[in-house]
Amino acid sequence: MTDDLLGPDTWEEPAWEDPAPGRRRWPYVVGGALVLLAVVYGATAAWAADRVARGTTVAGVEVGGQSGAQARATLARALGDGSGRPLTLTSPAGEASVDPADAGLAVDVPASVDPLVGFSLAPADVWRQVAGGGEQPAAVTVDEAAFGEALEGVRDELDASAKEGSVSVAGGKVAYEEPVAGVETDVARTAAAVRRAWPGRDTVAVVGDVRAPKVSAQELQRVRDEFAEVAVSAPVTVQVGGSSFELSAKQLAPAAVLTPADDGTITPRADDEKLRAIVHAAAKKAKLEVAPKDAVVTFAGNDWRKPKVAPSAPGSALDDASISAAVWTAFSTPSKTATVTTKEVQPEFTTEVAKKTLPREKVSSFTTYYEPGAARVTNIKNAARYLDGTYVPPGEQFSMNGVLGERTPDKGYVKAGIILNNRFSDSYGGGISQVSTTIFNASFFAGVQLDAWQAHSFYISRYPEGREATISWPDLHNKFTNTLDGGILIDVVATDTSVTVTYWGTKKYDVEATKSARYDIVQPKVVRDDSPTCKPQGPVPGFKVDIGRIFKQGGKVVRKASFTTSYVPEDDVTCTASGR
Repeated sequence: MTDDLLGPDTWEEPAWEDPAPGRRRWPYVVGGALVLLAVVYGATAAWAADRVARGTTVAGVEVGGQSGAQARATLARALGDGSGRPLTLTSPAGEASVDPADAGLAVDVPASVDPLVGFSLAPADVWRQVAGGGEQPAAVTVDEAAFGEALEGVRDELDASAKEGSVSVAGGKVAYEEPVAGVETDVARTAAAVRRAWPGRDTVAVVGDVRAPKVSAQELQRVRDEFAEVAVSAPVTVQVGGSSFELSAKQLAPAAVLTPADDGTITPRADDEKLRAIVHAAAKKAKLEVAPKDAVVTFAGNDWRKPKVAPSAPGSALDDASISAAVWTAFSTPSKTATVTTKEVQPEFTTEVAKKTLPREKVSSFTTYYEPGAARVTNIKNAARYLDGTYVPPGEQFSMNGVLGERTPDKGYVKAGIILNNRFSDSYGGGISQVSTTIFNASFFAGVQLDAWQAHSFYISRYPEGREATISWPDLHNKFTNTLDGGILIDVVATDTSVTVTYWGTKKYDVEATKSARYDIVQPKVVRDDSPTCKPQGPVPGFKVDIGRIFKQGGKVVRKASFTTSYVPEDDVTCTASGR
Protein backbone atom coordinates (compact mmCIF):
# COMPACT_ATOMS: atom_id res chain seq x y z
CA MET A 1 0.00 0.00 0.00
CA THR A 2 2.96 2.28 0.70
CA ASP A 3 4.38 1.62 -2.72
CA ASP A 4 1.07 2.70 -4.22
CA LEU A 5 1.15 5.98 -2.41
CA LEU A 6 4.76 6.72 -3.47
CA GLY A 7 4.56 5.47 -6.96
CA PRO A 8 5.10 7.71 -9.97
CA ASP A 9 1.46 7.42 -10.92
CA THR A 10 0.15 9.29 -7.87
CA TRP A 11 2.68 12.04 -7.02
CA GLU A 12 3.07 15.19 -9.06
CA GLU A 13 5.64 17.96 -8.92
CA PRO A 14 4.18 21.39 -8.34
CA ALA A 15 4.20 23.61 -11.30
CA TRP A 16 6.74 26.41 -11.17
CA GLU A 17 4.16 28.83 -12.52
CA ASP A 18 1.58 28.37 -9.55
CA PRO A 19 1.86 30.98 -6.76
CA ALA A 20 3.25 29.83 -3.48
CA PRO A 21 0.67 29.52 -0.55
CA GLY A 22 0.56 32.68 1.80
CA ARG A 23 -1.28 34.17 5.01
CA ARG A 24 -5.08 34.81 4.75
CA ARG A 25 -6.30 38.57 5.03
CA TRP A 26 -10.12 38.42 5.83
CA PRO A 27 -9.68 38.18 9.62
CA TYR A 28 -7.86 41.50 9.51
CA VAL A 29 -10.68 43.05 7.55
CA VAL A 30 -13.34 41.89 10.03
CA GLY A 31 -11.23 42.91 12.97
CA GLY A 32 -10.67 46.34 11.51
CA ALA A 33 -14.38 46.77 10.98
CA LEU A 34 -15.11 45.83 14.59
CA VAL A 35 -12.49 48.23 15.85
CA LEU A 36 -14.01 50.97 13.77
CA LEU A 37 -17.51 50.11 15.02
CA ALA A 38 -16.28 50.16 18.60
CA VAL A 39 -14.69 53.51 18.04
CA VAL A 40 -17.93 54.86 16.56
CA TYR A 41 -20.03 53.23 19.35
CA GLY A 42 -17.75 54.68 22.02
CA ALA A 43 -17.74 58.05 20.32
CA THR A 44 -21.53 58.02 20.17
CA ALA A 45 -21.75 57.08 23.85
CA ALA A 46 -19.25 59.79 24.73
CA TRP A 47 -21.12 62.33 22.61
CA ALA A 48 -24.41 61.46 24.35
CA ALA A 49 -22.97 61.33 27.85
CA ASP A 50 -24.44 64.69 28.87
CA ARG A 51 -27.33 64.94 26.46
CA VAL A 52 -30.92 63.80 26.81
CA ALA A 53 -32.05 61.66 23.94
CA ARG A 54 -34.01 63.53 21.35
CA GLY A 55 -37.81 63.21 21.61
CA THR A 56 -37.65 62.70 25.37
CA THR A 57 -40.34 64.24 27.59
CA VAL A 58 -40.56 64.13 31.38
CA ALA A 59 -44.10 64.35 32.74
CA GLY A 60 -45.08 66.00 29.47
CA VAL A 61 -42.21 68.53 29.47
CA GLU A 62 -39.96 68.41 26.35
CA VAL A 63 -36.29 67.98 27.31
CA GLY A 64 -34.99 65.99 24.32
CA GLY A 65 -31.62 67.09 22.96
CA GLN A 66 -30.85 69.19 26.02
CA SER A 67 -27.82 68.83 28.20
CA GLY A 68 -28.31 67.63 31.75
CA ALA A 69 -28.06 71.17 33.09
CA GLN A 70 -30.49 72.47 30.51
CA ALA A 71 -32.96 69.67 31.18
CA ARG A 72 -32.81 70.30 34.92
CA ALA A 73 -33.44 74.00 34.36
CA THR A 74 -36.35 73.26 32.04
CA LEU A 75 -37.97 70.88 34.53
CA ALA A 76 -37.36 73.22 37.44
CA ARG A 77 -39.22 75.97 35.62
CA ALA A 78 -42.11 73.74 34.58
CA LEU A 79 -42.47 71.35 37.49
CA GLY A 80 -40.19 72.44 40.27
CA ASP A 81 -42.58 73.41 43.09
CA GLY A 82 -45.50 71.30 41.87
CA SER A 83 -48.04 74.00 42.75
CA GLY A 84 -48.82 75.36 39.35
CA ARG A 85 -51.96 73.28 38.74
CA PRO A 86 -54.37 71.69 41.22
CA LEU A 87 -54.48 67.92 41.51
CA THR A 88 -57.92 66.41 41.04
CA LEU A 89 -58.54 63.18 42.91
CA THR A 90 -61.45 61.05 41.76
CA SER A 91 -63.36 58.12 43.24
CA PRO A 92 -66.67 56.37 42.53
CA ALA A 93 -68.21 58.69 45.12
CA GLY A 94 -67.03 62.00 43.62
CA GLU A 95 -63.96 64.12 43.15
CA ALA A 96 -61.93 66.73 45.01
CA SER A 97 -59.13 69.16 44.22
CA VAL A 98 -56.03 69.61 46.34
CA ASP A 99 -53.04 71.91 46.03
CA PRO A 100 -50.02 69.68 45.28
CA ALA A 101 -47.71 71.75 47.49
CA ASP A 102 -50.19 71.59 50.40
CA ALA A 103 -50.41 67.84 49.83
CA GLY A 104 -46.65 67.48 50.20
CA LEU A 105 -46.02 66.66 46.55
CA ALA A 106 -42.84 67.79 44.80
CA VAL A 107 -40.83 66.88 41.71
CA ASP A 108 -37.24 65.82 42.39
CA VAL A 109 -35.69 67.48 39.31
CA PRO A 110 -32.16 65.98 39.58
CA ALA A 111 -33.58 62.51 40.17
CA SER A 112 -35.83 62.97 37.16
CA VAL A 113 -32.98 64.02 34.80
CA ASP A 114 -29.99 62.03 36.07
CA PRO A 115 -31.18 58.65 34.70
CA LEU A 116 -31.48 60.27 31.26
CA VAL A 117 -27.87 61.46 30.98
CA GLY A 118 -24.37 60.17 31.76
CA PHE A 119 -21.89 57.95 29.95
CA SER A 120 -23.14 54.45 29.33
CA LEU A 121 -22.07 51.68 26.96
CA ALA A 122 -25.28 49.75 27.55
CA PRO A 123 -26.78 48.99 24.13
CA ALA A 124 -30.22 50.11 25.21
CA ASP A 125 -28.91 53.49 26.35
CA VAL A 126 -26.90 54.01 23.17
CA TRP A 127 -29.83 52.91 21.01
CA ARG A 128 -32.14 55.37 22.82
CA GLN A 129 -29.71 58.18 21.91
CA VAL A 130 -29.67 57.13 18.28
CA ALA A 131 -33.36 56.26 17.85
CA GLY A 132 -34.78 58.94 20.18
CA GLY A 133 -36.33 58.81 23.65
CA GLY A 134 -39.97 58.83 24.73
CA GLU A 135 -42.25 59.80 27.63
CA GLN A 136 -40.52 59.44 30.98
CA PRO A 137 -42.09 59.79 34.45
CA ALA A 138 -40.92 62.45 36.85
CA ALA A 139 -39.32 61.46 40.12
CA VAL A 140 -41.90 62.55 42.73
CA THR A 141 -41.43 62.93 46.47
CA VAL A 142 -44.38 62.72 48.85
CA ASP A 143 -44.53 64.11 52.39
CA GLU A 144 -46.73 61.36 53.76
CA ALA A 145 -47.96 63.38 56.75
CA ALA A 146 -48.95 66.36 54.60
CA PHE A 147 -50.52 64.11 51.98
CA GLY A 148 -52.50 62.26 54.62
CA GLU A 149 -53.74 65.53 56.13
CA ALA A 150 -54.77 66.87 52.72
CA LEU A 151 -56.60 63.66 51.90
CA GLU A 152 -58.46 63.64 55.22
CA GLY A 153 -59.63 67.16 54.41
CA VAL A 154 -61.43 65.97 51.29
CA ARG A 155 -62.40 62.48 52.43
CA ASP A 156 -66.09 63.43 52.65
CA GLU A 157 -66.03 64.14 48.91
CA LEU A 158 -64.17 60.95 47.99
CA ASP A 159 -65.52 58.38 50.42
CA ALA A 160 -69.03 57.02 50.65
CA SER A 161 -70.72 54.57 52.94
CA ALA A 162 -72.38 51.62 51.38
CA LYS A 163 -76.01 52.34 50.60
CA GLU A 164 -78.24 49.49 51.59
CA GLY A 165 -80.87 48.40 49.16
CA SER A 166 -84.36 47.43 50.18
CA VAL A 167 -87.35 45.40 49.23
CA SER A 168 -90.80 45.81 50.73
CA VAL A 169 -94.49 45.19 50.14
CA ALA A 170 -95.65 48.40 51.84
CA GLY A 171 -99.00 49.53 50.57
CA GLY A 172 -99.52 46.19 48.89
CA LYS A 173 -96.97 46.96 46.18
CA VAL A 174 -93.44 45.71 45.60
CA ALA A 175 -90.84 48.39 46.18
CA TYR A 176 -87.24 47.57 45.32
CA GLU A 177 -84.09 49.65 45.62
CA GLU A 178 -80.70 48.45 44.40
CA PRO A 179 -77.85 48.54 46.93
CA VAL A 180 -74.77 50.64 46.17
CA ALA A 181 -71.25 49.73 47.30
CA GLY A 182 -69.31 52.30 49.27
CA VAL A 183 -65.63 53.21 49.11
CA GLU A 184 -63.00 54.21 51.66
CA THR A 185 -59.81 55.82 50.36
CA ASP A 186 -56.52 54.24 51.39
CA VAL A 187 -53.96 56.98 52.00
CA ALA A 188 -50.77 54.99 51.43
CA ARG A 189 -51.93 53.33 48.22
CA THR A 190 -53.36 56.57 46.90
CA ALA A 191 -50.03 58.31 47.59
CA ALA A 192 -48.27 55.60 45.56
CA ALA A 193 -50.71 56.07 42.67
CA VAL A 194 -50.18 59.83 42.72
CA ARG A 195 -46.41 59.35 42.81
CA ARG A 196 -46.63 57.25 39.63
CA ALA A 197 -49.01 59.52 37.71
CA TRP A 198 -48.39 63.11 38.82
CA PRO A 199 -47.48 65.66 37.53
CA GLY A 200 -47.91 64.11 34.09
CA ARG A 201 -51.62 63.76 34.83
CA ASP A 202 -53.65 66.34 36.75
CA THR A 203 -56.40 63.85 37.52
CA VAL A 204 -55.65 60.70 39.48
CA ALA A 205 -58.07 58.03 40.67
CA VAL A 206 -57.69 57.29 44.35
CA VAL A 207 -57.09 53.77 45.53
CA GLY A 208 -59.50 52.53 48.17
CA ASP A 209 -61.33 49.62 49.71
CA VAL A 210 -64.80 48.75 48.55
CA ARG A 211 -67.40 48.66 51.32
CA ALA A 212 -70.02 46.17 50.29
CA PRO A 213 -73.62 46.61 51.51
CA LYS A 214 -74.76 44.22 54.21
CA VAL A 215 -77.32 42.70 51.86
CA SER A 216 -76.26 41.90 48.32
CA ALA A 217 -78.29 42.75 45.26
CA GLN A 218 -78.64 39.04 44.56
CA GLU A 219 -80.24 38.44 47.97
CA LEU A 220 -82.64 41.36 47.58
CA GLN A 221 -83.61 40.19 44.12
CA ARG A 222 -84.23 36.68 45.46
CA VAL A 223 -86.54 37.99 48.19
CA ARG A 224 -88.31 40.22 45.69
CA ASP A 225 -88.92 37.38 43.27
CA GLU A 226 -89.61 34.55 45.72
CA PHE A 227 -91.59 36.44 48.36
CA ALA A 228 -92.63 40.01 47.53
CA GLU A 229 -94.02 39.36 44.05
CA VAL A 230 -95.93 36.35 45.37
CA ALA A 231 -97.25 38.20 48.44
CA VAL A 232 -98.88 41.00 46.44
CA SER A 233 -100.11 38.81 43.60
CA ALA A 234 -103.61 38.24 45.05
CA PRO A 235 -105.67 38.74 48.23
CA VAL A 236 -105.76 36.07 50.92
CA THR A 237 -109.06 34.32 51.53
CA VAL A 238 -109.56 33.43 55.19
CA GLN A 239 -111.99 30.56 55.69
CA VAL A 240 -113.70 30.29 59.09
CA GLY A 241 -116.09 27.37 59.25
CA GLY A 242 -118.56 27.90 56.43
CA SER A 243 -117.79 31.59 56.08
CA SER A 244 -114.87 33.56 54.73
CA PHE A 245 -113.46 37.04 54.24
CA GLU A 246 -110.64 38.52 52.22
CA LEU A 247 -107.48 40.33 53.24
CA SER A 248 -105.70 42.41 50.62
CA ALA A 249 -101.95 42.61 50.29
CA LYS A 250 -102.20 46.22 51.44
CA GLN A 251 -103.91 45.11 54.66
CA LEU A 252 -101.38 42.38 55.37
CA ALA A 253 -98.26 44.31 54.35
CA PRO A 254 -97.65 45.93 57.79
CA ALA A 255 -97.18 42.45 59.27
CA ALA A 256 -94.35 41.50 56.90
CA VAL A 257 -90.87 41.65 58.42
CA LEU A 258 -87.95 41.69 55.97
CA THR A 259 -85.12 42.48 58.37
CA PRO A 260 -81.69 41.17 57.29
CA ALA A 261 -79.82 38.73 59.55
CA ASP A 262 -76.23 39.34 60.60
CA ASP A 263 -75.00 37.28 57.64
CA GLY A 264 -76.87 39.48 55.14
CA THR A 265 -79.62 37.01 54.35
CA ILE A 266 -83.31 37.83 54.57
CA THR A 267 -85.90 35.35 55.76
CA PRO A 268 -89.39 36.86 55.36
CA ARG A 269 -91.43 36.40 58.53
CA ALA A 270 -94.54 37.74 60.18
CA ASP A 271 -94.81 40.13 63.08
CA ASP A 272 -97.29 37.90 64.89
CA GLU A 273 -98.75 40.67 67.00
CA LYS A 274 -99.50 42.85 63.98
CA LEU A 275 -100.68 39.92 61.87
CA ARG A 276 -103.13 38.79 64.53
CA ALA A 277 -104.45 42.31 65.09
CA ILE A 278 -105.05 42.74 61.35
CA VAL A 279 -106.88 39.44 61.04
CA HIS A 280 -108.95 39.96 64.22
CA ALA A 281 -110.05 43.41 63.05
CA ALA A 282 -111.13 42.04 59.66
CA ALA A 283 -112.90 39.10 61.29
CA LYS A 284 -114.86 41.42 63.59
CA LYS A 285 -115.83 43.58 60.63
CA ALA A 286 -117.04 40.41 58.87
CA LYS A 287 -118.99 39.55 62.06
CA LEU A 288 -117.05 36.31 62.46
CA GLU A 289 -115.83 37.26 65.95
CA VAL A 290 -118.02 38.12 68.91
CA ALA A 291 -116.54 39.98 71.87
CA PRO A 292 -117.20 38.46 75.27
CA LYS A 293 -119.69 40.34 77.43
CA ASP A 294 -118.72 41.27 80.97
CA ALA A 295 -121.20 41.00 83.79
CA VAL A 296 -122.82 44.33 84.65
CA VAL A 297 -123.60 45.27 88.23
CA THR A 298 -126.29 47.84 88.98
CA PHE A 299 -128.01 48.85 92.18
CA ALA A 300 -131.65 49.67 92.70
CA GLY A 301 -131.83 53.27 93.85
CA ASN A 302 -127.99 53.25 93.97
CA ASP A 303 -128.36 51.26 97.21
CA TRP A 304 -125.39 48.95 97.73
CA ARG A 305 -127.68 46.49 99.50
CA LYS A 306 -129.81 46.02 96.37
CA PRO A 307 -127.47 44.73 93.67
CA LYS A 308 -128.50 43.28 90.36
CA VAL A 309 -126.06 41.31 88.18
CA ALA A 310 -126.62 41.09 84.43
CA PRO A 311 -124.82 37.86 83.50
CA SER A 312 -121.69 37.69 81.43
CA ALA A 313 -121.51 35.83 78.13
CA PRO A 314 -118.59 34.18 76.34
CA GLY A 315 -117.48 35.33 72.93
CA SER A 316 -115.71 33.66 70.05
CA ALA A 317 -112.52 34.65 68.29
CA LEU A 318 -110.13 33.31 65.70
CA ASP A 319 -107.36 31.25 67.26
CA ASP A 320 -104.09 33.18 67.36
CA ALA A 321 -101.84 30.19 66.65
CA SER A 322 -104.00 29.28 63.67
CA ILE A 323 -103.79 32.84 62.35
CA SER A 324 -100.00 32.92 62.62
CA ALA A 325 -99.58 29.63 60.79
CA ALA A 326 -102.28 29.66 58.14
CA VAL A 327 -102.61 33.31 57.16
CA TRP A 328 -98.88 33.94 56.86
CA THR A 329 -98.45 30.81 54.75
CA ALA A 330 -101.25 31.92 52.44
CA PHE A 331 -99.79 35.43 52.17
CA SER A 332 -96.27 34.26 51.34
CA THR A 333 -97.13 31.42 48.95
CA PRO A 334 -99.27 31.09 45.81
CA SER A 335 -102.01 29.17 47.68
CA LYS A 336 -103.73 32.38 48.93
CA THR A 337 -106.22 30.48 51.07
CA ALA A 338 -106.02 30.17 54.87
CA THR A 339 -108.26 27.97 56.99
CA VAL A 340 -108.43 29.38 60.53
CA THR A 341 -110.05 27.80 63.57
CA THR A 342 -111.96 29.61 66.33
CA LYS A 343 -111.99 29.43 70.11
CA GLU A 344 -114.34 30.48 72.89
CA VAL A 345 -113.27 33.61 74.77
CA GLN A 346 -114.32 34.15 78.34
CA PRO A 347 -115.06 37.64 79.70
CA GLU A 348 -112.72 39.14 82.29
CA PHE A 349 -115.58 40.04 84.64
CA THR A 350 -117.69 36.94 84.80
CA THR A 351 -121.05 36.49 86.51
CA GLU A 352 -119.36 34.39 89.19
CA VAL A 353 -116.71 37.03 89.93
CA ALA A 354 -119.32 39.79 89.88
CA LYS A 355 -121.42 38.01 92.52
CA LYS A 356 -118.43 37.18 94.70
CA THR A 357 -117.17 40.76 94.72
CA LEU A 358 -120.39 42.66 95.43
CA PRO A 359 -120.13 45.40 98.07
CA ARG A 360 -120.43 44.26 101.65
CA GLU A 361 -119.73 47.34 103.74
CA LYS A 362 -118.65 50.93 103.84
CA VAL A 363 -115.01 51.23 102.82
CA SER A 364 -114.47 54.97 103.20
CA SER A 365 -116.32 58.28 103.19
CA PHE A 366 -115.30 61.92 102.95
CA THR A 367 -117.13 65.26 103.01
CA THR A 368 -116.08 68.76 101.98
CA TYR A 369 -118.05 71.97 102.52
CA TYR A 370 -118.82 75.19 100.63
CA GLU A 371 -120.93 78.33 100.80
CA PRO A 372 -124.46 78.01 99.37
CA GLY A 373 -125.91 79.95 96.45
CA ALA A 374 -122.83 80.33 94.23
CA ALA A 375 -122.85 79.27 90.58
CA ARG A 376 -120.26 76.60 91.40
CA VAL A 377 -122.85 74.79 93.56
CA THR A 378 -124.93 74.14 90.44
CA ASN A 379 -121.94 72.46 88.82
CA ILE A 380 -121.11 70.45 91.96
CA LYS A 381 -124.64 69.05 92.14
CA ASN A 382 -124.68 68.33 88.40
CA ALA A 383 -121.38 66.40 88.52
CA ALA A 384 -122.56 64.53 91.62
CA ARG A 385 -125.60 63.23 89.69
CA TYR A 386 -123.39 61.92 86.87
CA LEU A 387 -120.95 60.23 89.25
CA ASP A 388 -123.41 58.76 91.73
CA GLY A 389 -123.86 55.01 91.25
CA THR A 390 -120.62 54.46 89.32
CA TYR A 391 -119.42 50.91 89.91
CA VAL A 392 -115.72 50.03 89.68
CA PRO A 393 -115.08 46.26 89.48
CA PRO A 394 -111.95 44.89 91.18
CA GLY A 395 -108.84 45.55 89.10
CA GLU A 396 -110.52 48.23 86.96
CA GLN A 397 -109.56 51.91 86.75
CA PHE A 398 -111.87 54.82 87.52
CA SER A 399 -111.48 58.07 85.59
CA MET A 400 -113.52 61.10 86.64
CA ASN A 401 -113.06 62.72 83.22
CA GLY A 402 -114.04 59.41 81.67
CA VAL A 403 -117.36 59.44 83.51
CA LEU A 404 -118.18 63.14 83.20
CA GLY A 405 -116.80 63.91 79.75
CA GLU A 406 -116.49 67.52 78.64
CA ARG A 407 -118.38 70.02 80.76
CA THR A 408 -120.77 71.91 78.47
CA PRO A 409 -123.99 73.95 78.84
CA ASP A 410 -125.91 71.10 77.15
CA LYS A 411 -125.00 68.90 80.12
CA GLY A 412 -126.30 71.47 82.59
CA TYR A 413 -123.01 73.14 83.51
CA VAL A 414 -122.69 76.90 84.04
CA LYS A 415 -119.74 79.24 84.17
CA ALA A 416 -118.08 79.52 87.55
CA GLY A 417 -114.69 80.24 89.06
CA ILE A 418 -111.58 78.30 88.13
CA ILE A 419 -107.83 78.86 88.49
CA LEU A 420 -106.10 79.54 85.19
CA ASN A 421 -102.37 80.34 85.05
CA ASN A 422 -102.37 81.00 88.81
CA ARG A 423 -105.17 83.58 88.50
CA PHE A 424 -108.91 83.35 89.11
CA SER A 425 -111.06 83.03 85.98
CA ASP A 426 -114.41 81.54 84.85
CA SER A 427 -115.29 78.46 82.82
CA TYR A 428 -118.10 75.96 82.36
CA GLY A 429 -118.00 73.40 85.14
CA GLY A 430 -116.03 75.62 87.49
CA GLY A 431 -116.27 74.30 91.02
CA ILE A 432 -116.31 70.57 90.33
CA SER A 433 -112.73 70.40 91.60
CA GLN A 434 -114.49 70.24 94.98
CA VAL A 435 -116.10 66.97 93.88
CA SER A 436 -112.73 65.79 92.58
CA THR A 437 -111.03 66.58 95.89
CA THR A 438 -113.76 64.73 97.80
CA ILE A 439 -113.39 61.67 95.55
CA PHE A 440 -109.62 61.84 95.95
CA ASN A 441 -109.89 61.73 99.74
CA ALA A 442 -112.40 58.88 99.64
CA SER A 443 -109.90 56.99 97.45
CA PHE A 444 -107.02 57.97 99.75
CA PHE A 445 -108.70 56.47 102.84
CA ALA A 446 -110.06 53.45 100.93
CA GLY A 447 -106.46 52.36 100.29
CA VAL A 448 -106.85 52.04 96.52
CA GLN A 449 -104.03 52.77 94.06
CA LEU A 450 -103.88 56.49 93.27
CA ASP A 451 -103.01 56.80 89.57
CA ALA A 452 -103.39 60.43 88.53
CA TRP A 453 -104.17 63.65 90.39
CA GLN A 454 -102.98 67.24 90.60
CA ALA A 455 -103.36 69.69 93.49
CA HIS A 456 -104.57 73.22 92.82
CA SER A 457 -101.75 75.60 91.91
CA PHE A 458 -102.16 77.52 95.20
CA TYR A 459 -103.60 76.46 98.51
CA ILE A 460 -107.35 76.87 99.12
CA SER A 461 -108.31 76.64 102.75
CA ARG A 462 -111.59 74.72 102.23
CA TYR A 463 -109.57 71.68 101.10
CA PRO A 464 -107.35 69.41 103.24
CA GLU A 465 -103.82 70.77 103.06
CA GLY A 466 -101.78 68.74 100.54
CA ARG A 467 -104.61 66.23 100.02
CA GLU A 468 -106.67 67.60 97.17
CA ALA A 469 -107.16 67.25 93.41
CA THR A 470 -108.24 69.74 90.80
CA ILE A 471 -109.61 68.58 87.44
CA SER A 472 -109.95 69.97 83.93
CA TRP A 473 -111.07 68.64 80.57
CA PRO A 474 -109.28 66.98 78.86
CA ASP A 475 -105.82 66.86 80.42
CA LEU A 476 -106.06 67.14 84.24
CA HIS A 477 -107.23 63.82 85.62
CA ASN A 478 -108.39 62.14 88.76
CA LYS A 479 -107.87 58.39 88.36
CA PHE A 480 -107.55 55.43 90.68
CA THR A 481 -107.36 51.63 90.25
CA ASN A 482 -109.52 49.45 92.47
CA THR A 483 -106.93 47.27 94.20
CA LEU A 484 -109.37 46.03 96.86
CA ASP A 485 -110.81 42.52 96.95
CA GLY A 486 -114.27 43.59 95.81
CA GLY A 487 -116.03 46.07 93.59
CA ILE A 488 -116.58 49.68 94.67
CA LEU A 489 -119.92 51.48 94.40
CA ILE A 490 -119.34 55.24 94.38
CA ASP A 491 -122.09 57.06 96.27
CA VAL A 492 -122.05 60.84 95.74
CA VAL A 493 -124.47 63.17 97.54
CA ALA A 494 -124.35 66.95 97.05
CA THR A 495 -126.39 69.39 99.13
CA ASP A 496 -126.49 73.18 99.15
CA THR A 497 -123.49 73.28 101.49
CA SER A 498 -121.54 70.03 101.16
CA VAL A 499 -120.63 67.08 98.97
CA THR A 500 -120.06 63.60 100.42
CA VAL A 501 -118.44 60.67 98.61
CA THR A 502 -118.83 57.19 100.09
CA TYR A 503 -117.23 54.00 98.78
CA TRP A 504 -119.16 50.76 99.35
CA GLY A 505 -117.24 47.53 98.83
CA THR A 506 -114.98 45.15 100.72
CA LYS A 507 -112.76 46.92 103.22
CA LYS A 508 -109.14 45.83 103.06
CA TYR A 509 -107.19 48.46 105.00
CA ASP A 510 -107.53 50.96 107.77
CA VAL A 511 -105.74 54.02 106.41
CA GLU A 512 -104.22 56.82 108.47
CA ALA A 513 -102.99 60.12 107.02
CA THR A 514 -99.87 62.00 108.03
CA LYS A 515 -98.75 65.50 107.13
CA SER A 516 -95.45 67.28 107.56
CA ALA A 517 -94.98 70.91 108.52
CA ARG A 518 -94.87 73.38 105.63
CA TYR A 519 -91.46 74.03 104.09
CA ASP A 520 -89.88 75.90 101.14
CA ILE A 521 -92.25 78.77 101.84
CA VAL A 522 -92.51 81.48 99.16
CA GLN A 523 -94.21 84.80 99.89
CA PRO A 524 -96.79 86.18 97.42
CA LYS A 525 -96.30 89.29 95.30
CA VAL A 526 -98.44 92.39 95.20
CA VAL A 527 -100.11 92.81 91.81
CA ARG A 528 -102.19 95.75 90.51
CA ASP A 529 -104.24 94.72 87.47
CA ASP A 530 -106.21 97.15 85.33
CA SER A 531 -107.61 94.53 82.91
CA PRO A 532 -111.43 94.36 82.68
CA THR A 533 -111.39 90.60 83.43
CA CYS A 534 -109.37 91.01 86.62
CA LYS A 535 -110.55 89.17 89.74
CA PRO A 536 -109.12 90.22 93.13
CA GLN A 537 -107.10 87.70 95.15
CA GLY A 538 -105.97 87.63 98.75
CA PRO A 539 -102.34 86.79 99.51
CA VAL A 540 -101.47 83.19 100.43
CA PRO A 541 -97.86 81.94 100.70
CA GLY A 542 -96.63 79.10 98.55
CA PHE A 543 -95.14 76.04 100.23
CA LYS A 544 -94.52 72.32 100.08
CA VAL A 545 -95.93 69.65 102.34
CA ASP A 546 -95.39 65.88 102.56
CA ILE A 547 -98.44 63.64 102.82
CA GLY A 548 -98.23 60.05 104.04
CA ARG A 549 -100.55 57.02 104.00
CA ILE A 550 -100.22 54.28 106.60
CA PHE A 551 -101.97 51.02 105.66
CA LYS A 552 -103.02 48.76 108.52
CA GLN A 553 -104.62 45.35 108.69
CA GLY A 554 -105.71 43.98 112.05
CA GLY A 555 -104.05 46.92 113.74
CA LYS A 556 -100.65 46.16 112.19
CA VAL A 557 -98.88 48.39 109.68
CA VAL A 558 -98.49 46.51 106.40
CA ARG A 559 -97.43 49.33 104.08
CA LYS A 560 -96.56 53.00 103.91
CA ALA A 561 -96.64 55.45 101.03
CA SER A 562 -96.08 59.18 100.65
CA PHE A 563 -96.10 62.04 98.16
CA THR A 564 -95.25 65.74 98.16
CA THR A 565 -97.70 68.52 97.31
CA SER A 566 -96.33 71.84 96.10
CA TYR A 567 -98.23 75.12 96.08
CA VAL A 568 -97.22 78.36 94.41
CA PRO A 569 -98.04 81.61 96.24
CA GLU A 570 -101.43 83.21 95.61
CA ASP A 571 -100.52 86.76 94.73
CA ASP A 572 -102.18 89.74 96.36
CA VAL A 573 -104.14 91.07 93.34
CA THR A 574 -105.90 94.45 93.34
CA CYS A 575 -108.09 95.25 90.36
CA THR A 576 -107.76 98.89 89.26
CA ALA A 577 -109.95 99.11 86.15
CA SER A 578 -112.52 101.95 86.25
CA GLY A 579 -115.96 100.95 87.45
CA ARG A 580 -114.63 98.19 89.70
